[in-house]
Amino acid sequence: MLAPAVRHTLELFAEEHPGGAVELRVPPFAAVQAIPGTRHTRGTPPAVVETDAGTWLALVTGDLTWADAVNGGRVRASGERSDLTELLPLIGPRRTVRAARDQESR
Repeated sequence: MLAPAVRHTLELFAEEHPGGAVELRVPPFAAVQAIPGTRHTRGTPPAVVETDAGTWLALVTGDLTWADAVNGGRVRASGERSDLTELLPLIGPRRTVRAARDQESR
């Protein structure tokens, strides 16, 4: 349940903020390109955001702020446009995330 929740919320993020300027990575589950700007096709993208599944789900639901995640070392963000403060949390994924957390805790 955790993997589908991460994939679904990453897809939602990319749909809400289409583009290719930032690569969001939540290993080992998924990665997407989002946010308008320079798009890359090879090599390291100009901006990368990487975090673990639990942190990503907390960010998209509003249980964790971007600043707290970055300051706590739970997110690695580099490059232009990698500050997602104004883009999180997402509207709507709370039910999916809650179900994934419930399944994981069992």
